[in-house]
Amino acid sequence: MTERDLGLDDVAAGLDRLGLNRDSVVFLHASLRSFGRVEGGAGTVITALRRVCGTVMMFGSCSELSGIPAPPGLVRPNNSYFHADSWADFDAAVRAATPPSAKLPIDSWLGAVAAEFARQPDVVRGDHPLHSFQAVGARAEELMAAQRPDRMLGPVEELERLGGDVLLLGVGHYSNTTIHLAEQRLGRSLFYRYAVLEPGLWVEVPNVSGESHRFDGIEPALAPATIETMIGNCRARRIPARAVLAAATELIMGDPAALLCPEDDCRCGGARRQRLAVLAG
Repeated sequence: MTERDLGLDDVAAGLDRLGLNRDSVVFLHASLRSFGRVEGGAGTVITALRRVCGTVMMFGSCSELSGIPAPPGLVRPNNSYFHADSWADFDAAVRAATPPSAKLPIDSWLGAVAAEFARQPDVVRGDHPLHSFQAVGARAEELMAAQRPDRMLGPVEELERLGGDVLLLGVGHYSNTTIHLAEQRLGRSLFYRYAVLEPGLWVEVPNVSGESHRFDGIEPALAPATIETMIGNCRARRIPARAVLAAATELIMGDPAALLCPEDDCRCGGARRQRLAVLAG
């Protein structure tokens, strides 16, 4: 091991500095690369989290495998999604998709830490055909029981109820899924998406959240509530979920376009129009 490598004790000590403990319930978003060199890689990060925290939750989407385009002619206002060009193309997409299951690999874009987390033998997956969550620890069953196909963000609501925290390890608020709950409570980022449940059986899934690439704009509002340390090269931040929801709600109440980009053809545009429709009554 070189002097630049981080070990299990180094990662655990950093989590301790954030004030986390066995009572902590955290919603983790993490980049392995952000730490620099870690002896044991993603497995070491997960082991440290499990040593320090009582419950850890991550996103565990499988939409790359189970998702399909919208069928031709099915138009939802401000839905910001693509349609199959023909019923033949739609039927082909349905045949090619893989029905969701607890053993289905998670989406590749979620990264090495989430992938390693999904391989934990006691991980519990939520019930959603596209965007399930996953959790381990004392409150894992409670968190995952809150998710349904029509309630994608149910585990985030449960995190709020439990007084849990958002934990950002080397990523920005652009990864902070909790902000989407504040959006949806205000009638924004409520999209319909489409998935295969069983071979040949597709469904429309409501209440799917939207884009997050401008969510870093919330950082100044959350500064007073943020605890921060460095773990190797990783900027590690702990923010109470309730503080995230309160700050996002205040920003969106003040500006329907808060934390969204200005592009109309992005999902941000659809989310903005949804909020404006709510305000118009």
